[in-house]
Amino acid sequence: TSTSKVLQRVIFLETVAAVPGMTAAIIRHFKSLRSMERDGGLINMFLEEATNERMHLLTFVTMRDPSLFLRASVIGAQFGFGTAFLLAYIVSPKFCHRFVGYIEEEACSTYTKIIEALETAPEGSDLAKWSAEGAPDIGISYWHLGEDGTVLDLIKAVRADEAEHRDVNHSVVNMHDGDVNPRYDPTIRLDLALNKYVKDMMTRPKVETV
Repeated sequence: TSTSKVLQRVIFLETVAAVPGMTAAIIRHFKSLRSMERDGGLINMFLEEATNERMHLLTFVTMRDPSLFLRASVIGAQFGFGTAFLLAYIVSPKFCHRFVGYIEEEACSTYTKIIEALETAPEGSDLAKWSAEGAPDIGISYWHLGEDGTVLDLIKAVRADEAEHRDVNHSVVNMHDGDVNPRYDPTIRLDLALNKYVKDMMTRPKVETV
């Protein structure tokens, strides 16, 4: 395993991984328009998932410029997989979300293997040096890694994202028409926001008046 092979693999992976979320959001958006009903927060969730996968890609390409062959492969994969997934989602959204859940499980496994390779790399090797390098600015900003955030920290953050996507897609399979996505339930989000506001007010230092 080398740095170039790792980056080549994750770049290709992320170009395809962003397809399901956007496809689901678009189809659900038009369905909501036709039925004139709310979607229970699922549209926003899948848009966020697609954006998150795209941020993975944009971060990794700052570390390696994809070759023309890889770019051509991405175009072909997106066209083939995107078309197939679109047709499949129209027929059975539940099947597609279960399928994506399993794909995300494989993504978690892939990133876990990468992390293990970085953590066990011999001292002084290319992988060891790369894992200790500072993460790209775009990654530090997006994942709030801090000024000392490393490539290893970045990979761990990406794996956490993939784990969340895995759980989200598996949970959507068990939802029924009219259910509100618990992750985007406006009542729960409002309660959390109010709790945070009250906590901040209670812990705010007192200002002495003269």
